[in-house]
Amino acid sequence: MEKILTNTPNNKYQHIQTAHCENGVVTVLLRHHGLDFINEPLAFGIGAGIFYVHLPFLKVNNAPAIAFRIMPGFIFRDACKALGVKVKRKKFRSPEAARLFLDQKINEGQPVGCQVGVFNLPYFPREYRFHFNAHNIIVHGFENGRYIVSDPIMEDLTSLSPEELEDVRFARGPLAPKGQIYFPINIKQVSEEQLKKAIKKGIRKSTWWMTQVPSQLIGARAFNYTAKKIRKWRDKFGERKGGLYLAQIVRMQEEIGTGGGGFRFIFAAFLEQAAEILGNDKLIPFSEEFTKSGDLLRANAVRMAAIIKGRKTQQQNFNEVAEAMSEIGELEFQTFKKLRKLSL
Repeated sequence: MEKILTNTPNNKYQHIQTAHCENGVVTVLLRHHGLDFINEPLAFGIGAGIFYVHLPFLKVNNAPAIAFRIMPGFIFRDACKALGVKVKRKKFRSPEAARLFLDQKINEGQPVGCQVGVFNLPYFPREYRFHFNAHNIIVHGFENGRYIVSDPIMEDLTSLSPEELEDVRFARGPLAPKGQIYFPINIKQVSEEQLKKAIKKGIRKSTWWMTQVPSQLIGARAFNYTAKKIRKWRDKFGERKGGLYLAQIVRMQEEIGTGGGGFRFIFAAFLEQAAEILGNDKLIPFSEEFTKSGDLLRANAVRMAAIIKGRKTQQQNFNEVAEAMSEIGELEFQTFKKLRKLSL
């Protein structure tokens, strides 16, 4: 008889701290509805979250947009789809309509994910507030005139006033959330075989993004594109602006990217779990390679920090950072290429 991996839904909301916000929203909301096998690495891997992109024409905080994870919302969408979970998602033109719908869901006892801007989140330390509009939180209650907020990257529950929540739900700029709200619906039982298929699908999709997209801006090849740009930044923009552009990479890698290329560590953990669930030890060496990639990213962040702080500002220092980016790109391209050929 096929094994069923779900339990009954949780009546009481349980906050779970995770390394990354969207992974956390997926994990918490699905576990709340009874899929208690799910955890952060599985959510990230099934949702094909590992990624790299460098968009020179899109500016975030006055620097090129660079990301170490898939586009906001894709992890939730793809993880749910692979597990047979339907998703309800809404955006709003007016804050009033957004609040009324949120209040309706809370009254129904439905925790919901919300896309918000980071800059005006009052519980964030000031040094971590910047203009980034793709942070994810869960709102699941209203007490004493404040919304109860479960931010997956925070240790404990927090709260926001209606005005504070409106500010971050309708933050302006790139990736403006427009009051976006999302939650799973019609959650059914998930079998062991369905979980295995979801894991395989996540791996195949990740390898496609990282090796098959015909663009130098997307996937493992984009690391080399970034390296070429880094080599020119000092001469083209000067030490200060060149350093600010490097700071953008560090910010996306360390603060949005869970610390030292943390998405690579999460993907490595996913492959370890996948090896056990699928009974395929051939995945273990790939897990080790992505741990190595995470370590290389962490070491390169230290190099970039030295330039940003003005301790090492020579062209040679920029070249060292660029060489490391090329090395990481080659490592990931070859590893994803081999993983794509692996029979699962």
